[in-house]
Amino acid sequence: MDKDGASVQKSRFSSRTRIRSILGRADGGAGLAGEKVEISGWVKTGREQGKGSFAFLEVNDGSCAANLQVKVDACVSDVSKLVATGTCLTVDGCLKIPPEGKATKQKIELSAEKVIDVGTVDPATYPIPKTKLTLEHLRDYTHFRARTTTMAAVTRIRSKITLEAHLFCDEHDICHIHTPIITTSDCEGAGEMFQVTTLINQSDKLERPTEADIEAAKLIVKEKGEAVAQLKAAKASKQEITASVAQLTEAKETLAKVEERSRLKPGLLIKDGKIDYSQDFFARQAFLTVSGQLHAETYACSMGDVYTFGPTFRAEKSHTSRHLAEFWMVEVELAFAGVEEAMNCAEALVKDICNSLLEKCDDDMKLMAKNVDKACIDRLLLVASTGFGRVTYTEAITLLEKAVAQGKKFENQVEWGIDLASEHERYLTEVLFQKPLIVYNYPKEIKAFYMRLNDDGKTVAAFDVLVPKVGELIGGSQREERMDVLMERMEEMGLPIKQYEWYIDLRRHGTVKHSGFGLGLERMLLFATGMDNIRDVIPFPRYPGRADL
Repeated sequence: MDKDGASVQKSRFSSRTRIRSILGRADGGAGLAGEKVEISGWVKTGREQGKGSFAFLEVNDGSCAANLQVKVDACVSDVSKLVATGTCLTVDGCLKIPPEGKATKQKIELSAEKVIDVGTVDPATYPIPKTKLTLEHLRDYTHFRARTTTMAAVTRIRSKITLEAHLFCDEHDICHIHTPIITTSDCEGAGEMFQVTTLINQSDKLERPTEADIEAAKLIVKEKGEAVAQLKAAKASKQEITASVAQLTEAKETLAKVEERSRLKPGLLIKDGKIDYSQDFFARQAFLTVSGQLHAETYACSMGDVYTFGPTFRAEKSHTSRHLAEFWMVEVELAFAGVEEAMNCAEALVKDICNSLLEKCDDDMKLMAKNVDKACIDRLLLVASTGFGRVTYTEAITLLEKAVAQGKKFENQVEWGIDLASEHERYLTEVLFQKPLIVYNYPKEIKAFYMRLNDDGKTVAAFDVLVPKVGELIGGSQREERMDVLMERMEEMGLPIKQYEWYIDLRRHGTVKHSGFGLGLERMLLFATGMDNIRDVIPFPRYPGRADL
């Protein structure tokens, strides 16, 4: 909330006053009565009254969930052009207390004195009417869906979570670094990566020489050969002959290239039966990153604690409500830290984010509780005020097996060695523990190659932070700092050692114990808002078959 003051708070970079600075006050804006303001926004709903002599408009500018009521008289502007939902306005006017007994929840309204700008809409074709639309329908209009009350609230909550993650890391001296989006390393070793290549474009644009082009190149070679022969017959100087031979050699090389290009068939460039990536933009295979972790480790092993915050990509053809092809991750790497320290840091980060939303997004969270999930605020309070439970993977499996023995039915079988499914994770947090839970020491077979092997030889020092509603929120581990063990794990998993030599170098030279974790931003939003589908908590969702705009 903005601090109350005696006068309106204008935007620093424009003449307008944000609606939040009016309605977000403790007095609902009543203390600003008599103030002159300029506001801009979009009409949520409008109605003409008094046989068209005036109109009431509910205007929202995206700064808060609440709308400011604006009264416009017909003598100020043609009200028939203002009342359509979606109309954009800039209005000068005076803030006034609504008449007593008036059917409005607001304690202040704007009486328009001048309508400066109007962006009209065609009600017949505008796709976001004032009637309630399903979230599935709105996915077909990603360029407009932020104009809806729910999507705007989700976007503001997303912004606050992003900011809090940065503030948390800054407060704890964790240095922000930017890791590459284009990479040549597969962090997860699963191979579900989007490839980055220009070879397809090159193939489409490749001009193949005609017979005339080949004959012309051969003629040049013949002419250059005859020139060399003539110089030698005339016993020309060595310098002249050498220069002429160089021209002949260049002509022969050109002819060879022309002939080679003429033999190419439509399609990708092939060498020895395989795609010739030496001709690609990066001269090797490249991909969109699935994680910035490996690159972040290079800086953690040089500068101490670091984090990266950026988009990650998975070419996994999943249509579930929990998966996206493009999503955002906060990834923290802590130097000189074991798995225990990483778990403590992950818990603290989640709690800080929950506290921030409770303190700074009160109105938006109340809106989500009213329209989406009545339990969302209670979940935030629970996580913010409760110590996270901690159990080993083996203990978690034992608890799940006990539940099955007592009659609980899961769609996915429960046995040691499985990767916990969402239903298992939610049962642990929502039923058995009724609070957030950290599960650690997972079987090595279901975790990535870089996770530190425990002394039992069967498990790795990995952990997941599980929360009600979504299950896994954070995944992390202590990284394997022992070079010989790391290489053994890579060989077991069939990874190309040469490709990861740079990563092994971190263990070869000045190795250091370090740990880290990744928090999925969209997963955090699902937990906080109660939204059911991850496609509705990211501005422009990408998933199989859809990459709109």
